[in-house]
Amino acid sequence: PAFTWEVRANDRNYHMQFKKKFAFCLTKKKYAGNAIKTAKYNVFTFLPLNLYEQFHRMANVYFVFVILLQTFPEISTLPWYTLLFPLSCLLTIRGLRDLIDDIGRHQSDRNINSRPCEILSGKSFRWQKWRDICVGDIVRLRKDSFVPADMLLLCSSEPSSLCYVETADIDGETNLKFRQALLVTHQELVSEESMAAFDGEVTCEEPNSRMHSFTGTLEWRGETHSLDSERILLRGCKLRNTDVCYGLVIYAGFDSKIMRNCGKIKRKKTKLDRMMDRLVIIIFLVLLVTSLCLAVASGFWARMFQEKHSYLSALYKHTTPAQQAFFNFWGFTILLSIIIPMSMYITFEFIYLVNSFFINWDLEMYYAVKDMPAKARSTSLNDQLGQIEYIFSDKTGTLTQNVMSFKKCCVNGTIYGNFWWMQVWLTWSHHGEKKLDFCDATLLEAARRDSDPVLREFLRLLALCHTVMVEEKGDQLVYQAASPDEEALVLAARNLGYVFLARTQDTITISELGMKRTYKVLAMLDFNSDRKRMSVLVQDPQGTIRLYTKGADTVILERLQRRGPNETFTEMALDRFAEETLRTLCLASKEVSEAEYSVWSRRHREASVLLQDRARELDKLYEEMEQNLQLLGATAIEDKLQDGVPETIQLLKLGNIKVWVLTGDKQETAMNIGYACKLLTDDMEILEEKEISSAPTTPSSPSEILEAYWVSNNNLSGGGEALCSGHLSQQSPEASRHKKRALIITGDFLDKILHTGEVVKEKKGRLWRRLAHFRATGWQEQGSLVEKAFVDLATSCQAVICCRVTPKQKALIVQLVKKHKKAITLAIGDGANDVNMIKTADIGVGISGLEGMQAVQCSDYALAQFSYLQRLLLVHGRWAYLRICKFLRYFFYKTFAGLMAQVWFTFHSGFTAQPLYEGWFLGLYNIFYTTYPVLSMGLLEQDMSAKKSLEFPELYVIGQQDELFNYRVFSITVLHGVSTSLASFYIALWAFEDHVGSRAVGDYETFAVTVATSALLSVLMEIILDTKFWTVLSFLMVTASLLLFCLFSFLTQSIGAFRIAPAVFHFPNASRNALTDPYVLLVVLLSLVVNTIPSLTVRLYRTIVGKTTIQQKICWKARRELEPSVELRAHVPRGSFHRRSSYAFSHQEGYAGLITRGDSLRAGATRS
Repeated sequence: PAFTWEVRANDRNYHMQFKKKFAFCLTKKKYAGNAIKTAKYNVFTFLPLNLYEQFHRMANVYFVFVILLQTFPEISTLPWYTLLFPLSCLLTIRGLRDLIDDIGRHQSDRNINSRPCEILSGKSFRWQKWRDICVGDIVRLRKDSFVPADMLLLCSSEPSSLCYVETADIDGETNLKFRQALLVTHQELVSEESMAAFDGEVTCEEPNSRMHSFTGTLEWRGETHSLDSERILLRGCKLRNTDVCYGLVIYAGFDSKIMRNCGKIKRKKTKLDRMMDRLVIIIFLVLLVTSLCLAVASGFWARMFQEKHSYLSALYKHTTPAQQAFFNFWGFTILLSIIIPMSMYITFEFIYLVNSFFINWDLEMYYAVKDMPAKARSTSLNDQLGQIEYIFSDKTGTLTQNVMSFKKCCVNGTIYGNFWWMQVWLTWSHHGEKKLDFCDATLLEAARRDSDPVLREFLRLLALCHTVMVEEKGDQLVYQAASPDEEALVLAARNLGYVFLARTQDTITISELGMKRTYKVLAMLDFNSDRKRMSVLVQDPQGTIRLYTKGADTVILERLQRRGPNETFTEMALDRFAEETLRTLCLASKEVSEAEYSVWSRRHREASVLLQDRARELDKLYEEMEQNLQLLGATAIEDKLQDGVPETIQLLKLGNIKVWVLTGDKQETAMNIGYACKLLTDDMEILEEKEISSAPTTPSSPSEILEAYWVSNNNLSGGGEALCSGHLSQQSPEASRHKKRALIITGDFLDKILHTGEVVKEKKGRLWRRLAHFRATGWQEQGSLVEKAFVDLATSCQAVICCRVTPKQKALIVQLVKKHKKAITLAIGDGANDVNMIKTADIGVGISGLEGMQAVQCSDYALAQFSYLQRLLLVHGRWAYLRICKFLRYFFYKTFAGLMAQVWFTFHSGFTAQPLYEGWFLGLYNIFYTTYPVLSMGLLEQDMSAKKSLEFPELYVIGQQDELFNYRVFSITVLHGVSTSLASFYIALWAFEDHVGSRAVGDYETFAVTVATSALLSVLMEIILDTKFWTVLSFLMVTASLLLFCLFSFLTQSIGAFRIAPAVFHFPNASRNALTDPYVLLVVLLSLVVNTIPSLTVRLYRTIVGKTTIQQKICWKARRELEPSVELRAHVPRGSFHRRSSYAFSHQEGYAGLITRGDSLRAGATRS
């Protein structure tokens, strides 16, 4: 591709002249500054943007519409300020919450942009801020500082201008990586003057999100030098073990790769929020239809009765029946608008806030070691915690502790480290740890006695066979390894008396039980993912040549000279280690004769200078040398999981939550962690690209793999073709559905699948021929088809692990599941590389771990440990969903039960918009009279305790299936409310219809009070019956509602209030007269009984059925625990690993090339 990104060193004016169009005719600088901005608002944009976002809620639009109608006195039945004030309160509360969140983002941006750095200005470096960096600047970085922008490494203080960086914030890996400058810049740029004179020009690809790739050229002094990712320092990396390095800024700010991988901040809405928006539209349409029907009826009524009744003729003399119907339509619209009460949304926010406090205050999620409580950073997503279907988790620092430890070993058939833990004081190892946590002191004693030659060779191999770099700080040795496994093995050898001290280009020095020995390194046979082993050929001080090899058990055992009892015992130990999910290596050695080495060395030198097939020829030579080995033993390393991770994943699985691991780490590492945390099990079929491609009759490209899946599960091929379309189609869709399967893919594989252009080029498979009719619709439809096929395949698996994925790919996977499965997703991670995923998921959880606080700052919830996720979801999430659903149900119920009487009253009031109730009752009904008991339910309701919720995670599926609040439940709730209002209204109407006499109370005011009291008591009784968790506060809330009703009724209907403002308080003594009359009380009691009996009957039936269901679930759980599932499979193309080798982790070569060239060695590294 054409490279259009040009960077000139030390030339800011050149870059400032370029502009690019970003919207219509608007332009901005092509080369971005280095300042970043993750905040959403500023002083000028907060009000308009926040209001714009808030009015995406349909309820807010609805309320504004009603307020506008209320401003017209001709049609208004309620004062306009009755809705404006609560709406203003609601918008202010939400706005302040968003403002507080954004202030935190501003503070974070300010801290990052204000970090100090050294920028070349003129002929010297000056301290400035990160935000002052521009493309083309030369920046000096010092040890342990973060890289402020994507830079071309020019030179460093290390030999050959090597640079050691830690990329934990980018890909989650904590082991160090090497970057190396070009030879020309390393040799020429040796002073600040030469830096200032440097005028090279870099031509490269436009800014992009591909973290692991970079292509470009450097033109300087008439020569062109190629550049790749090994020359680039990415923003967010941390400089380690390198005193000073210099870099040329290529991409700054939002053009840097890490920022390109950070998604935008979006307002997250819960499933219930989206449903509420749709319900508001539905209710509003029903309201308009009802108002229209009543308005038409009012027009007909006016035409029929105004001529017969003189007082009506006087009322309607200035309007026609049609005009009267028009005005009544809007009057009914305003009168019935209270069916969607503003108080519900204000109470909604309060419930969310308090439930967030419950999360913050939960001591079970408090991590005392780091003094970190759980924190709900978002207060509007609690109910969605009870509906999660997929969890996308980072690995490093989220599932694991980032700690590798030497756990056990088997030497010469003897297992060490398998009985108990103890702490041993190491007085005999000067360079070792002062204390060693190990579980078998016999190994220490055996090493100290030095009587076992096999154990001696075993420990010597650990100290010699590696590519670790060493640095001495004071009296301590600091090791830097290509993988944490290597470091753990070298540290174990050091603690057992065999200390790696130093290395040069052709020697390695170790201390063996205090005796220093220098070995000559004759050859290093480096590791790669195909060989799965590494070897070193050394000559000891006595002149003996030995080959030391370590690697995966599968490759070492087949290269042994003989198989005896010790080898058998070692294999049994490997199986035992694997059962404990430890990562194993086999160690072997052999003695090489001078003659054999002489011939092999000559051939090795010849192969090393070949221009073609060099790697293949070297592999052949390595294969020849690594034969007839003698097995020394095996090691077992523990990649320590966080406490409670396996148990948490098991509980989540029982709750029907699928866990996917998305990591930038290597495949073997992720798989081992998958087994350790019980995400993968030995009875699972492991589906991998390389495993499928290796079979001659199975698919060999990503599209063909998906084709095989579609053929087997969607019957696209028909007939017998399904039998020949690969292993996935060799079983029926029904059998495939019940098979336990795990999918393990890489980022490259994901790219091939999801890039539409590449997919279209692979159209020669049967899938594309049979879906030819889709091609006419273009590439987008085909890309969507492949996406759906991939998501269907992945979601059909019990576990999914995605390795070597970039932050953008993590977010893409989450987005695909949301798009094609309409599922509620949760992403959890601890590093900057997880930020995009956390933002994309419906719920983002940040782990406050070792990789900084970037993930926490962008998250909705912050936890200290992954294990707290079980309580967050299965307890707080399920409770929050239950509470919100019950709150919504009863708020709608009480609203319809109390206020639908307005509609029934119109049939007996000439279809006018005359309110039935007193205005104060209408205003206070949803604020004081009925809100408190519903609020108590929304805050405190529990169907079972936290302990029981964790014991029966199967109950979590209720939230996933939207059982507690959906359109069916809403319809039943509305019908229930309507029936309550009908009974309350017409029982009172029937009772008052013929109530005559000197002491009769059949007036309008008494009738209104009777209907209102009946409806209110029916609503409170319904809430009392359905409350399962009673507290003192619950009791006080119900009592307060009754007391407030009595208090406000007597205050607003007192004679004194009537005398002060008769137009406002026009129900004088209505409640006093009505509620002291036995007849009215009997009517109220009758209404209460009629409304309560059906509810009691339904609850009795549901209780009986519900108990049976719970018992069935308990029995099902007991059977599941007691009866292990046995699956018969006709053909399993690949099962799980029975042994897991830790050294097969790296999918890239080690550092043998650098070591043998001497590039990575410090000048003072050699120790005599």
